[in-house]
Amino acid sequence: MHYFLGFLIALAVGLTGVGGGSFTVPALVLLAGLTAGEAVGTAFLFAGVLRLIAAPFYLAGKHIHSRYLWLLLQGAVPGLLVGTWALQLLNRDAGNPIVILLLGIILAASSSVTFIRRIQNPAFAAKNHRWLPWLALPIGVESGFSSAGAGALGTVLLLNYSEMTPAQVVGTDLLFGLVLAVIGSAFHWGFGSISIPILSQLLLGGVPGVVLGCLFAPKVPAGKLKAAVAVIAIFAGLQLVWSGGHILAQRHSTNVAKIMTHAGVGNAR
Repeated sequence: MHYFLGFLIALAVGLTGVGGGSFTVPALVLLAGLTAGEAVGTAFLFAGVLRLIAAPFYLAGKHIHSRYLWLLLQGAVPGLLVGTWALQLLNRDAGNPIVILLLGIILAASSSVTFIRRIQNPAFAAKNHRWLPWLALPIGVESGFSSAGAGALGTVLLLNYSEMTPAQVVGTDLLFGLVLAVIGSAFHWGFGSISIPILSQLLLGGVPGVVLGCLFAPKVPAGKLKAAVAVIAIFAGLQLVWSGGHILAQRHSTNVAKIMTHAGVGNAR
């Protein structure tokens, strides 16, 4: 299962740049049974390796916008450090259901902008480039806290509010996510919150998947690529909403059971 999961996520990353964290963290928590901290650390390193393999394909095709990449990193890297610090401060509770729920709602809602032309503004980044670091700051915070968001939210931002082609958006955001993944992975490696056995299985399926995705990406028409990115991001958002709601429901059930148990013990006395 882990090999197949790694292949599917890597295929999405190679084609669209989206899916490294948004899909991996919920899958590792719900399917692999990892703790929240381990899921975040493992997803960070997995996404970093995938993007490292994919980056040369997009660099060779000159699908990287260096100016926008630099502007995004100016805001996202400090945000990543804040998010990582918050993760440790909260005892590695990266699976905080409220945070996951909010990320899912934001991701699904923002991705829907792709299909609403009236609120798109392709000239925004060119005219208001000084705002990009500030818009990237919360993306970095969320990435540091849950490993999700760098690919999906960054892609949605650039796709709808810059003049770049879909291929340039994917390439630029892929390199953006790579830098964040390298920094985040270094921290999580130091924290010891990476599951090497699960990571190895994911990579065995992921390496051929990301290469295949990169090879097919140039053959996908720009319009279809843009729609595919948006659909995947919306799906990832809804998945996170479901995951957050599921965890909240479980915790509520546990709390109710504890209250009932204590009440029963009290009545027995």
